[in-house]
Amino acid sequence: MREFVQEAFAYAGLDWEKHVKISERYLRPLEVDVLIADASKARTKLGWQSRIGFRDLVAIMVDADVEAAGLQPRGQGKAILEEKIGHWNRWHNSVTRVVQAVSGQASQH
Repeated sequence: MREFVQEAFAYAGLDWEKHVKISERYLRPLEVDVLIADASKARTKLGWQSRIGFRDLVAIMVDADVEAAGLQPRGQGKAILEEKIGHWNRWHNSVTRVVQAVSGQASQH
């Protein structure tokens, strides 16, 4: 999680340590220090190959959240998604629907 937060804040041009507090009470007692995913089984059995790496994914996610908040994103995430997938609009519409659904549910409670 720390790596994701560091990368997301770096992409946004912010120092994560100035904006994030880590509370010991939210840490799991037997937390694993390092978790590393292995996509080799998906590659072998399904022929699946990742088209987007970690840093690119962070840029896409940060830009989508910034745009969903009505702000102007940096734009690298959109460019990465259009280059590698070709469907920023599809992603944007998906994110927008989720944000609208959550907003609607929140206003009903």
